[in-house]
Amino acid sequence: MSNNGATASVKTADDKQMQEHIKNLKQYGMIIALVLIYGIFAVMSDYKNVAPMNVNNLIMQNSYVIVLALGMLLCCLTGNVDLSVGSVVAFTGAIAAIMIVDYHLAIPLAILAALAIGVLVGIWQGFFISVLGVSPFIVSLANMLVFRGLALVVLNGQTKGPLPQEFTQIGAGYLPQVFTTIGGTKIELLALTAGIVLSAFLIFMEIRSRRNKRKNGFIVPSVGVSIFKTLVCIGIVNFFTIKLAMYMGLPLVLLIVLILVILYSFVTSRTVPGRQIYAVGGNRKAAALSGIKVNRVMFWIYTNMGLLAGLAGVILAARNASATPKAGDMFEMDAIAACYIGGTAVAGGVGTVTGAVVGALIMGVLNNGMSLLGWSVDVQRVVKGLVLLAAVAIDLYFKNKKNS
Repeated sequence: MSNNGATASVKTADDKQMQEHIKNLKQYGMIIALVLIYGIFAVMSDYKNVAPMNVNNLIMQNSYVIVLALGMLLCCLTGNVDLSVGSVVAFTGAIAAIMIVDYHLAIPLAILAALAIGVLVGIWQGFFISVLGVSPFIVSLANMLVFRGLALVVLNGQTKGPLPQEFTQIGAGYLPQVFTTIGGTKIELLALTAGIVLSAFLIFMEIRSRRNKRKNGFIVPSVGVSIFKTLVCIGIVNFFTIKLAMYMGLPLVLLIVLILVILYSFVTSRTVPGRQIYAVGGNRKAAALSGIKVNRVMFWIYTNMGLLAGLAGVILAARNASATPKAGDMFEMDAIAACYIGGTAVAGGVGTVTGAVVGALIMGVLNNGMSLLGWSVDVQRVVKGLVLLAAVAIDLYFKNKKNS
């Protein structure tokens, strides 16, 4: 009897260790993939993509994809997606531009109007999904067509602009700049300081994570693995901050994205609503039986997605200094791909904010690198489609390995 108990205990420990190894492989694999893809495009483009201006463009041009990926992550965690976000981006951006250009509304009020429209769109979708029980896929597919059409209607098929500089600062402006010269190179000190502070924060968080895992009886990665992961993350952070310091400093939109990443990381990992989202995605029926109001969770997830789509619409219009009917085209695909490439399970219940952000950066690196190489749009879509397919296949592989 004791031998059987010991064997079962060893087997349980081995299973936990295997699950931890799989989790680590997925987490570290995303970061390594980001570095490798960036390096490959650097070589292929004669290192054009590592120039300070291109690094700055990489962040600014993909900020709205990261914003959308944060909202899409919550949808994907329940095993669903939102196909309407690209159209909602176009519609809310159009509303903001019309309010400013045609009605001369104060910029803060125009932004609030666009965000309010985004929230109303989310409530509209949430009603059909949670109250009427219509599939999120069908609802978002229908609204993808509806709001793309409405964007064309309100803009009369034309571009609305130019938008004032006070508004465009949101998508194309920078935080206060303090320049100095180091070794003959002009450097922005705030960006450089941000890299140092973030490096210290990453070290602190890794030490804290190891302490908490040990305290709660979880498997703690080896010291070597922790050091390697932390050094890679610090290297990536300082690469970006140094390149930004060599250009114009920290973009304002980067601060917006950073605040959202911190907020959604906290919500998904430290709050009851966040845990409820994972529970619904892991097992919808069990979640309902445990007292979770599944329909209410779904309603707020899609309302939140509408809000973030409205914010992305404002950022995109500010970045382009105008609103166009074609704005946000295929953004839903980039946001969905970012989540799945970042390790979100296709069936739901598994995924992290960090993974979604890394996935969005990988999509950004692909977009930026292929554009620098002059690849046509059709080729770019083929490549991104293959990358998404590979990410889903890898997810299924690890899922089968975990269950075997």
